[in-house]
Amino acid sequence: MERIWLDVPFEEKDEAKELGARWAPDAKRWFAPRPGMKRLERWAALPEIPDLLPGEDRSFGSGLFVDLVPSTCWFTNVRSCVSPKDWERLRRMITRRAGMRCEICGANQDKETHRWLEAHERWAFDETTGVQRLVRLICLCTDCHTVTHFGFAQVRGLEDAAYLHLMAVTGMDETQAYRHVQGAFGLWRARSARTWELDLSMLTDAGVTLQRPPSAKERPAAAQEAFAAQDDAIRQRATERAKAEGIRLRALTPPTPPDSATNPSPRPIPGQAGSAPGTASATETTSWLSRLVGRRRRR
Repeated sequence: MERIWLDVPFEEKDEAKELGARWAPDAKRWFAPRPGMKRLERWAALPEIPDLLPGEDRSFGSGLFVDLVPSTCWFTNVRSCVSPKDWERLRRMITRRAGMRCEICGANQDKETHRWLEAHERWAFDETTGVQRLVRLICLCTDCHTVTHFGFAQVRGLEDAAYLHLMAVTGMDETQAYRHVQGAFGLWRARSARTWELDLSMLTDAGVTLQRPPSAKERPAAAQEAFAAQDDAIRQRATERAKAEGIRLRALTPPTPPDSATNPSPRPIPGQAGSAPGTASATETTSWLSRLVGRRRRR
């Protein structure tokens, strides 16, 4: 029998299942088992989003790197600007066109080790016009996504895991990895000093309806509210993922205010007091990271 596909956001899957929706493991999608089920009409499938969005540059931002969002742009991400149903359509398109694998390291989804496939945005920042423009949507595994949002990795106690994955995928040594992270935070601080105008025309031209994101003045309060709303389940998943990889997980601390939580500064360098950022010697910069890598190799 032909399946009647549904667009069910992840957060609503339990409700949809209770109302009669069924999961198709082969298609990784929910469907109605028979026509005329009015209780499922709210999830009726919309037209598929094209694999190449209007104006999308799929070569933009290739490889694995720390890609921090300026604090003045927090909560202007795609997920915050579209309905849950449209986000499900976008997420499904992104993972499907990537062949259900991470577009950076090639890993697939692995439920046992809590490695998922996630959607990530690549943004172009025009310093002249002050425009933050969506250029690409990319499928990342949990590990690559953790590196990309390095500030959030620090908040969740996954900084060590992020460093190790960054080096494993890119071939960087300890010094290169540390300086790469420092450079990313320096760029983040510079971009966070100004307000950016959001350009999501890549989505609107594909027929996706946008919701108004928080204004620049509203974003600090929105960030504070979001951190307060982080529940034990999120932290537990982070703990389980780190343990599954055999990586030491530092104690998770309560979220701090948004001006320092999402993108805190990199780990302080021993013996660097009074020196300019980025001027520490290779030994000072990577002594703790070298020990971490050494422990990892001895396992």
